[in-house]
Amino acid sequence: MVGLNEAQKLNWKTDSASLLLLALPLILTNLAYVALTTIDIVVLGALGARELAAGGLAIALFNQLRTTGTGLVTGVSNLVAQANARGDEAQVRALLVAGLVWATVSGLGFMLLLLALRQPLTWLGQDETVVADAMDFLLIIAPGLLPCLWFQALRHFTVGLKYPGPLLAITLISILLTAALNYVLVFGKFGVPAYGFIGVAITSAVVFLLSFLMFLGVVLTNRRLCGYFVLSQLSFSPQAIKAVWKLGLPIAGTYASEAGFFSVLTLLIGTLGMEALAAQTILNQIIYIVFMFSAGISHAASIHISEACGTGHYQRARQLGRLGLLLGLATMLLFAIPYALVPEQVVALFISVEHANNLNAVQLASTGLLIAIVLQIFDASQNIGNGILRGIGDTAGPLRISLFGYWLVGLPAAWLLGIICPYGIFGIWAGLAIGLAATALLLVVSFERQLKALNRADAIALS
Repeated sequence: MVGLNEAQKLNWKTDSASLLLLALPLILTNLAYVALTTIDIVVLGALGARELAAGGLAIALFNQLRTTGTGLVTGVSNLVAQANARGDEAQVRALLVAGLVWATVSGLGFMLLLLALRQPLTWLGQDETVVADAMDFLLIIAPGLLPCLWFQALRHFTVGLKYPGPLLAITLISILLTAALNYVLVFGKFGVPAYGFIGVAITSAVVFLLSFLMFLGVVLTNRRLCGYFVLSQLSFSPQAIKAVWKLGLPIAGTYASEAGFFSVLTLLIGTLGMEALAAQTILNQIIYIVFMFSAGISHAASIHISEACGTGHYQRARQLGRLGLLLGLATMLLFAIPYALVPEQVVALFISVEHANNLNAVQLASTGLLIAIVLQIFDASQNIGNGILRGIGDTAGPLRISLFGYWLVGLPAAWLLGIICPYGIFGIWAGLAIGLAATALLLVVSFERQLKALNRADAIALS
């Protein structure tokens, strides 16, 4: 076994600061995006139950495909990090083009898919009037998939260069635009006709386009980044197209698998009654918000690991993966404190605790927060596990592991504990935690094994 050189060694303080410095803008941008989507839901709720149902259905379908498309271009950041570490600027430019190509192809494909959902939604037993309104909404918002995915392609390109740019500032501006445009277009202000329900869709599509144009403008005027966007130097590389597809397709599948797993469990909980479904909605939203912290750490760790692997420093990559997992664990333990000490106050942020009809849901959600303490540790670990494996170029493994952990372990456990056994919603949440735990364990074991093998091969080559 060879000793570690200086480039291989991990400085826990310095590397933690470096990782968090990259993760922080990603976390804040993710949190701001949560606020962005929440505004639309609040406005729809103000219009009425039918508008909320139809708009919520349309937004859920849109976000499912947006997430899948984002997964397809996520690997751009890792590939760019590796090419940049080698000083291969031509490959970096080729990856930029490849990312935008796949964003365009998936955006067009998913847009057509959204517009073809009327009959399938009816077959699934959805109310016909709700489906009709949802399709009117999708007709307007669906084209927004293109600028939305272009934005994501640019985002992952710049993150791969370890320059996330003013993503947070752009997202905050987008929040203000969303609130202002909804106010004007939905309710008809300043002489503009009141578009009502459709105004929310118009607002979303316009904000997606403006966000992309703002980010593009920043990139084109940035001294460090603008050189990569010289048209005469950009080229279509089949090799780069294939590399982004090969790395991104399993990521997209993993994202779709995870989202589908949570959706199925939500439907399962819906069979237990309105209060259980309300409690699930609250708990799911809390977990979703906290998930953004581990997502930022995951992506930052992934980029640092890609850099280390790009220069052959596999032992350092292994150490960085462990560091990312420890930071994720520490973050989740911080959130566990209010869950354990003031659960009802946490739940009260999402539902009125004074209304008598809400008491059962509040009690269920408050108790569920105790399960969430453990659940979120496993959720963060599997999320970061996905990221660190992506950092070493493995995306097919996480897809296989997620399919096994979610669908062959988690779902049966949730069904057994929640439906067959008399534990109800708590059994289903426990089943969810078991599925996440199995997934996290397998991801971490896979990471350790692969890095151990790479490091051994590197040691043999140097001997």
